[in-house]
Amino acid sequence: MSRAVDHAAATPAGLVLVDAPLVDLPVPRVYALLALRVDVFVVEQECPYPELDGRDLEPGARHLLLVDADSDVVAAALRCLDDEVDGAPVRRVGRVVTHPDHRGRGLARWLVDHVTATQDRPVVLDAQAHLRDWYGSSGFRVVGPGWIEDGIPHVPMRRDPTTT
Repeated sequence: MSRAVDHAAATPAGLVLVDAPLVDLPVPRVYALLALRVDVFVVEQECPYPELDGRDLEPGARHLLLVDADSDVVAAALRCLDDEVDGAPVRRVGRVVTHPDHRGRGLARWLVDHVTATQDRPVVLDAQAHLRDWYGSSGFRVVGPGWIEDGIPHVPMRRDPTTT
C-alpha cells in the first residue's frame, strides 16, 4: 500500500504527500496520476508521444504526489528514477505536473525542493527550456547543450547535494 511520508508540518495546507512505487498505489490513484500526465503533456501541450515509457515500473522508481485531502484529486506529482550519469549514481526527476485547478500554489516547486532536500546524491532532469530559470531558482544548473524532443526545446540540468 502507498505510504504518506510524515512531513505534515511542511506539506502544503490541505494536501497529503504520497511517496511510493507505482505498484504500491491503489488502482484509482494510478489512473488519476496517468490521466493527469496525459491531459497535461499530451493534450494540453499538444505533444503526441508515448507517455507510458516503461520507466514508471523500474526498480527504484518512486512517484511523489500531493493529493487533496478532501477530494482525493492528484494536485501535483513527479517521478524519481535511479539513474547514472558518467557512471555515477544520480536521482532523475521527471514528469513534473500540476493539475490545472491547483496551479499557482507552488506545488511543483514544493515537490522538486522536497526531492532535492531528501537526496544525498545529485539530482538531474531534462527541463523544457522555457523552465530553465524556474529550475535554476531551486539550485539546478544547465550542464550541456539543448535539444528538441517532440517539438519542445529541452536542456539537461543538474543539482548537486549541498555540503554543510
